[in-house]
Amino acid sequence: MRWILSKRRGLLALVAAALMGAMTGLTAMAPAQAATARNGICESGEFCLYYNSDNQGSVSDFSGSISNYGTGSSCYEYKGPGAGQGQCVKNNAASAWNRTGKYVTVFYNSGYSGPIDNFSPGAQANLRAYLKNDNAGHLVNATGNAADNLEYALYHSSSAHVTAYFDGYTTTSGRHEGIDIARGVGYSVYALVSGTVTRVTEGSRGSGGLSTLAVYNSSLNKTIVYLHLNPNGFSVGSSISKGQVIGVEDWRGISSSGGAHTHFEMRNGRVTAAATSVGDPDLTNPNPTGFWKARGYNICCQFS
Repeated sequence: MRWILSKRRGLLALVAAALMGAMTGLTAMAPAQAATARNGICESGEFCLYYNSDNQGSVSDFSGSISNYGTGSSCYEYKGPGAGQGQCVKNNAASAWNRTGKYVTVFYNSGYSGPIDNFSPGAQANLRAYLKNDNAGHLVNATGNAADNLEYALYHSSSAHVTAYFDGYTTTSGRHEGIDIARGVGYSVYALVSGTVTRVTEGSRGSGGLSTLAVYNSSLNKTIVYLHLNPNGFSVGSSISKGQVIGVEDWRGISSSGGAHTHFEMRNGRVTAAATSVGDPDLTNPNPTGFWKARGYNICCQFS
């Protein structure tokens, strides 16, 4: 009898082991579950903001872009345990972890404008000093392909980088009405959209020698104005194709070569000059983020 019971127990053990093995195999074959956004855990595929520096304190996890973190009862709040739990994310973030596999840009202002900070895939870092506890939204790039970046389109180089974004104060004297991207003096600058030249001035190097190339696209009813470059030999009425070399980076209108970059603005209608910015606290140009995204560009991917 004992032998029979022992044999049955052995058989049951073998069956149980076989079932466990089968379940383990099924688990191994099952695909990994997607991250659960807004659960207070920073999971793969998410962009996460932390209440404290060095990725400490409560975490707020996001699966996509947020134009405005909001305030009051409708705000996006910190979900995870720790300091800051339950508080609004807006103007309360100190550090971030980018687990999306794409570049993510944090903005000072809502609506994707103002000073920026960028996080490359996998980056864990504190926010830049001027964005720490002064943050309003973030934008996850459409792809992780550097060739789609606005910086790459302007210079055809992955070494180009944003130095100032729209509506960011670059001095205490006024608003910044465009985007600044730098690569190096003498590098080719390429047209971002097609159009017809409405103005071209070569200027000279130094703070008093601003150069301008204005290109109007009638189908979009927008003018792209490029500043500081040394433009090619165009004249008013010349046709410009998207991707065409329009000049080289220079410092025409900038006090020293160390600040060389290309400033470009998207302006409504047919115009011939950039918006006034120095000494002007009011914005004239619309926020260009949506415009550049609609043209197929990723924006704000590398920041110096």
